[in-house]
Amino acid sequence: MPFEVKDESLAEQGKMNIDYARHNMPALGEIRVRFEREKPLKGLRIGMALHVTKETANLVQTLIAGGAEVAITGCNPLSTQDDVAAALAKDGVNVFAYKGETKEDYYKYLNKVLDFKPNATIDDGCDIISEIHSKRPELLKGLIVGTEETTTGVIRLRAMEKDKALKYPIIAVNDNRTKHLFDNYYGTGQSTIDGILRATNVLFSGKTVVISGYGDCGKGVALRASGLGANIIVCEVKPVRALQARQDGFRVMPIADAAPLGHIFITVTGDKHVIDVHHIREMRDGAILANSGHFDCEINVSGLEKMAKGKKRIRWQLDEYLLDNGRRIYLCAEGRLVNLASAEGHPSEVMDLSFCGQVLALEYGLKNKGKLEPKVHILPEEVDVEIAVVKLKTMGVSIDELTEEQKKYLASWQEGT
Repeated sequence: MPFEVKDESLAEQGKMNIDYARHNMPALGEIRVRFEREKPLKGLRIGMALHVTKETANLVQTLIAGGAEVAITGCNPLSTQDDVAAALAKDGVNVFAYKGETKEDYYKYLNKVLDFKPNATIDDGCDIISEIHSKRPELLKGLIVGTEETTTGVIRLRAMEKDKALKYPIIAVNDNRTKHLFDNYYGTGQSTIDGILRATNVLFSGKTVVISGYGDCGKGVALRASGLGANIIVCEVKPVRALQARQDGFRVMPIADAAPLGHIFITVTGDKHVIDVHHIREMRDGAILANSGHFDCEINVSGLEKMAKGKKRIRWQLDEYLLDNGRRIYLCAEGRLVNLASAEGHPSEVMDLSFCGQVLALEYGLKNKGKLEPKVHILPEEVDVEIAVVKLKTMGVSIDELTEEQKKYLASWQEGT
């Protein structure tokens, strides 16, 4: 089987990491057992652009157990775990990925996956979907369904739908409650702090942490940073989110006002140049910048490169920039996803929920072949509930059930005060 990875000799270590993750992904394991028996994905050729991690490897194995053929590449140049990629290659998976990919290799590998002629896609950031629509439109007629994993990708997809540019149905797995309320909140919250700590070993306690964006990801980061003793400033453009941040006990102000105050700056918005050069110029000596949004445009890295008098890499995934005012600015992970570039991404327990959503979304799309319009779709609530039920079962957690009287009361309007 064709593959391109950095070092095939890492396969044994990768296998151990994949097995370790599997023990912490029991809900996906439950679905895998059913998939092995029923083969609901038989005949599906899946082209994937996801972070190639130990958790993603378990997703790949579940898809294959369900009867699918899979080709996978990374969705970020710095997020691949090379040992996992090697283990997948050894198992016969079409995998094209290595940590530190050049831009040329990144797009070459996307197209190697598309050469597989998939009839379904799994995306994280919308790059494979964009590549199909812009450069490989001949593949559109064979595509049944796609899925999208992350907020940034859904934003791009909704823009495509608005412009009537989207040509096949995509299920926004990111919008599952069992995804964004857990993956984005608990996963991003913990893994972002983990990435910054691995890159810098900085003490959060007593520091002022400026968080741009107070969506589910920003809320999670604020919670974890606050728990470590940091003072939080939130920068937002949406009034309701800003109000919520204030009511949660955090200071709220524009980034221009926060720039001189912060020690650590974290972007989680999905937008461009949230921290720009004029903000960086106002920052204190030793300020740390980190991005946990999908693309590396949230911090104006190219502008920082131009304005700096000097640059040097002082630790793995930590660059020091010397400004003309004599101040030093530290950038984590080249402005890319700090939780995956400097650490290992979300914990397996969190991805267990997210990847249950992925496999069930593909099953749903295949069952509804030809019935879904070329637009962004949300999975039915019962699928989301099924994921939660399976996860609770694997955790040994029982919950109450409504009595017939309670069901009747909730379904009626006649009975009141």
